[in-house]
Amino acid sequence: MRARSDTTWFTHDRFGLFVHWGLYALPARHEWVKNRERLTDDQYQVYFDHFDPDRYDPAAWAKTAKAAGMRYVVLTTKHHDGFCLWDSALTDYKVTNTPYGRDLLGPFVDACRAEGLKVGFYYSLIDWHHPSFPVDGTHPQRDDAAFIEAAADRDIAEYRTYLHGQVRELLTSYGTIDYLFFDFSYAGREEWWGGKGADDWDAPALLDLVRELQPDILVNDRTGIPGDFITPEQYQPSGPMTENGRPVVWEACQTLNGSWGYDRDNVDFKSADLLIRMLVDGVSKDGNLLLNVGPTGRGDFDPRAVDTLAEIGRWMDLHERSVRGCGPSPHQPPADCRYTQRGDRLYLHLFNWPLRHVHLPGLAGRVRYAQLLGDASEIVRIEVDPSLPAQNTRMGGQPAGTLTLQLPVRRPETPVPVIELFLN
Repeated sequence: MRARSDTTWFTHDRFGLFVHWGLYALPARHEWVKNRERLTDDQYQVYFDHFDPDRYDPAAWAKTAKAAGMRYVVLTTKHHDGFCLWDSALTDYKVTNTPYGRDLLGPFVDACRAEGLKVGFYYSLIDWHHPSFPVDGTHPQRDDAAFIEAAADRDIAEYRTYLHGQVRELLTSYGTIDYLFFDFSYAGREEWWGGKGADDWDAPALLDLVRELQPDILVNDRTGIPGDFITPEQYQPSGPMTENGRPVVWEACQTLNGSWGYDRDNVDFKSADLLIRMLVDGVSKDGNLLLNVGPTGRGDFDPRAVDTLAEIGRWMDLHERSVRGCGPSPHQPPADCRYTQRGDRLYLHLFNWPLRHVHLPGLAGRVRYAQLLGDASEIVRIEVDPSLPAQNTRMGGQPAGTLTLQLPVRRPETPVPVIELFLN
């Protein structure tokens, strides 16, 4: 198996868009609707027969992502239901056989490139539609004894040939692909009987194929063997991530509302300021954020998603340099704050706005200038004698080595104010 790829662009860009799109956008009840409602292929067929995203505009998607401050976009080429968004020669279960009748991936790739965005593909290792995929605890008909008996002779080797063949198609049909997200291995997972993993996919050979076809591509960790980065999903790591005590490249995969696919009646949307804090929190821990949108069955981004991404974009427009190219800092931030750092620029992100002062341990004598990043207005620096007692309206001394910043009373009109510190 070949060596891992160079992750420099990935850890520089920090922020990407995930797009989950497929037949499940039509029922609009979560991307696992076929599993959750135990739908048969015949019951699910109605969505195939009516898939016609007449408003699909990948140029608008790419512009929205770029305006939000994202620098790469990852699209689901095939999800667990087995439906393919390209004209695969290996199956009839593909977009070119729906009423829409045209490849969706080519225009997506072209639109991303036109905006200078890196291109990523998601591909599901699982396939609930394929006739050779053995039934297991994730399958929609996992409780149908007659179906399980009829499928008893399914051969994972036949499916594996199909899987490798489709990956070859994806990586030879659209030019340079920068990122590949496999999903997912679950051998030994207690909640799903018959789970599958690296041996079922022949993960070493699969990754060799990927790197042969796209030598510089980044591949995630979900084949069951190590990749170029790891993928915590739907939670924020409590600190920089490690494996066997060594730091690893990581990316948090997060949704806007808990669903990956379009989920019409789900109103549990995260606020833009929470998402900005999640992005900053990740970068402060040396991680990326891949934030998901599930387009509608007609191909539009949900208006709620568009509004949220626009608000994030307004913040990124002014504060991008506190994220892009930044990573963790060796300095310890105050409570309710996060540091990111790039060279001699240290960025203090204030998750809560204190009254008048914020105290920075260990930075006395180490900062030559400070300013609000949003408008480049100076922030006054003071160092209070540690022995000075507090008295009436006079602030007392802080621990030795503390730098105190004097803040305006009124919080800047932005979700997360940032102070840029120029270090000596």
